Amino acid sequence: MLSKKMEQALNEQINRELFSSYLYLSMAAYFEDSNLPGFASWMQVQSQEEYMHAMKFYSFIHERRGRVTLKAIEEPKPKWKSPLDAFQEAFKHEQFITGHINELANMALKDKDHATHIFLQWFITEQVEEENSADEIVQKLKMIGDSQQGLFMLNREMGFRGQAGK
Repeated sequence: MLSKKMEQALNEQINRELFSSYLYLSMAAYFEDSNLPGFASWMQVQSQEEYMHAMKFYSFIHERRGRVTLKAIEEPKPKWKSPLDAFQEAFKHEQFITGHINELANMALKDKDHATHIFLQWFITEQVEEENSADEIVQKLKMIGDSQQGLFMLNREMGFRGQAGK
């Protein structure tokens, strides 16, 4: 069984993961409005991944005989100054999530809750990938600068995410 403190912390993480999904969906809408369907597609895939993360926490809480309690999801902003601005925010957000995953892992160790600590290892590894993925795009966008051709090419590349064999 989960301690009440751990149960509450995991429920808070569900909310953060659902907000992440909502944030990336908002970014997808921004990219659609900006006529960048490849970026929008990338963000839609990211939104789905974040929802899956929330559901992993949801299932884990139930497996440990805990109670899932859902709270309101904060409204994400609807616009960014540029694709670079959006991805810089995505990178910063992933760093924020990493910090909370690490806090959960530390709490599990302190409480000698080995099952939760093992569960969180997947998320720790996943966050390395999430941060790296967002940062790679930030670096590409910085390299491109104001090049419309570069943005066009990167938009095309971004659209391949989630497609088998691409």
